[in-house]
Amino acid sequence: MKIAVGSDHGGFELKQALVAALAAKAKVEDFGSKTREACDYTDYAQTVALAVAKGEADFGILVCTTGIGVSMAANRFQNVRAALCQTVDAAVVARQHNGANVLCLSGAAVSPEYAAEIASAFIATPVDMSERHARRRMKLERAMRLSDASGLAKDDPEVFATIVAQTEQEDTEINLIASENFSSRACREAAGSVLMNKYAEGYPGKRWYSGCLPVDAAEELARTRACRLFGADHANVQPHCGSAANMAVYFATIKPGDTILSLSLDQGGHLSHGSPVNFSGKIYNIVPYTVDRETEVLDYDALERQALEVKPKILLTGASAYPRIIDFKRIREICDKAGCIMMVDMAHIAGLVAGGAHPSPVPYADFVTSTTHKTLGGPRGGLVLCKEKWAKALDSAVFPGMQGGPLENIIAAKAVCFREWMGEERKGYAQQVVKNCAVMCKTVKDRGYRIVSGGTDNHLFLVDVKGTKGITGKEAAAALDAAGIVVNKNTIPYDAESPFRTSGIRVGTASVTTRGMKEPEMIKIGTWIADVLDNIADVSVQERVKREAKALALQFPVP
Repeated sequence: MKIAVGSDHGGFELKQALVAALAAKAKVEDFGSKTREACDYTDYAQTVALAVAKGEADFGILVCTTGIGVSMAANRFQNVRAALCQTVDAAVVARQHNGANVLCLSGAAVSPEYAAEIASAFIATPVDMSERHARRRMKLERAMRLSDASGLAKDDPEVFATIVAQTEQEDTEINLIASENFSSRACREAAGSVLMNKYAEGYPGKRWYSGCLPVDAAEELARTRACRLFGADHANVQPHCGSAANMAVYFATIKPGDTILSLSLDQGGHLSHGSPVNFSGKIYNIVPYTVDRETEVLDYDALERQALEVKPKILLTGASAYPRIIDFKRIREICDKAGCIMMVDMAHIAGLVAGGAHPSPVPYADFVTSTTHKTLGGPRGGLVLCKEKWAKALDSAVFPGMQGGPLENIIAAKAVCFREWMGEERKGYAQQVVKNCAVMCKTVKDRGYRIVSGGTDNHLFLVDVKGTKGITGKEAAAALDAAGIVVNKNTIPYDAESPFRTSGIRVGTASVTTRGMKEPEMIKIGTWIADVLDNIADVSVQERVKREAKALALQFPVP
C-alpha cells in the first residue's frame, strides 16, 4: 500500500507525526512541505491529488490549519474524493459510504495521536459496495458530466443550457443512431484541453510554428497508436472528419475527372463516396455499384465484371448502411485484376475491426479511411491508414493540400481512444455490439417486419417499414422519437421513396452497448420499436414506451 502525504505550514507538525506513525503500516511518500515556512496549501494538495488520480498512490492524506482548504483543492481533480474528517467515525463513514480516497485533517483541531487513529481507520475501512451506496457514488461521479462545463453556467448560460439539454437527452433516451456513440470522459477531457490553443501546421518535427513540442508528442502518440491498433504501415490523424479523410485519399492518388467505382448512396454508400451533391460527385466521375436486388447483399462476381469493364482508378468499398460482413480479400482480388487502387471506408465498422468482431481491411487495402467516433466511440474526427508507399503522398494531400492547422486537442483525444481500444475490455465490447444487434434485429423481425438482407452481421440493421406497414421512414423515426427511441430514416436498396421520406429506418447498437446493455435489454427495445410502429398513430403507446424507455436508460448511465 502506498500513501501520498502533504501539508502546508499550518499542517506541518501533524503531517510529520503522521508520516512517522504510518511508516510501519505502508509505504509513505512525503510530498512536503519540508519546512515550517509559510507556503500555499493548494500546491501540496495538487501534488497529492494528482498522485491519487493517476493511481500512483492508493490513498492521500492532506493537512492544513483547518483541513478545509486542502479538501477543496483536492476535490477539483477527477477520480479524487477528499473528505475532511475530525473523528474516527467520520473517517469510517467517508470510506464506507462515499469511497473517499483522500483524508483531510486539521492541524489545529486534531492531536497527533488521534490523527493517527483516524488515518488508520480510514485506510483500513473497505468501501461498501451495496447497491444503495454504489448508486449514490455513481451519482456523485455523474455530476462530473456537468461540472466539467459548470463555469459556463455563469460565463455563457445560453450555451450551458444546450449542454444541460444534451446531457439530459443522453441520460433519458435510447439512442440507436448507428453512426453515434458516447465518448469516454478521458476523450472529452483531452478534446477540451489546452492543446486546442496551439497552431501546428505541418507534422511532428516539421512544423511551421515554434513551440510545438507538446502537441508533437500528442500527435505522434495518436499516429503510432493507430498503426499499432490496426496493424497499419502509416497513419495520418489530422483529417477533421471522415469526408476529409476520403478527400485526402482522392487528392493523393487521382485527378479530377478520374473514375471511382463506389457503392451507390441509396444502396448504403456515403455522400463522400460520390453523391452528385457532394464534392466527390462534382469533381470525379462516379460509377455506382449496387447490391443484388434479391439478396440485398454484395454480389462480388457482378462487382468484378463491372470493375473490369469500367477500369476505375479507385474501387471504393465501405458503407454507412450495409448490415453484412464485407469480404475484403475478395475485393483485393478484384482490384488486382482491374488494376485499380483499393480504398476502404471503414468509418462505421472501425470499432468492430479494432475489437476483432469484423474482418480487417488493413492487410488488403491501399488506403483505409475512418471516423473516430461511431463504433470506435472516440472524438469526432477522421483517420487515414495506408501502405508505406503512399505515406508521403497522403501526408502532402492533407497538409498543405487540403487543411491548415490540425485540431491538436482532437488528435490527443484520438490518441486516448486508440489506447482505450488496446485493452481486452474493448474487444468484449465489440463482440457485444454485434450480439446485441443480432438480438434486437431478430426481435423486430419476429414481430413481422422485413429486415433488409434478412438480418445483420455487424452493428446495424435496416427495417423496411414501407414494405411491412405502408409507412415511411420519416414517419417511423418521428413516432419512435416521440417514444424516446432515436433512430434515423434511411433509404433501402432500390427505394421508391425520396431520400427525404425513405422506405426504411436504420437501427444501431453501439451507443446502448456502451451504456452496458446486453441481450435482455435488446429484446425490450426491439419490442418497444415494434409496439410503436404497430400503433403508429397511438399517442398513448408512445407515452407508455417513453416512460419505460426512460426508466431503462436511467439504469444504464452514459459514461
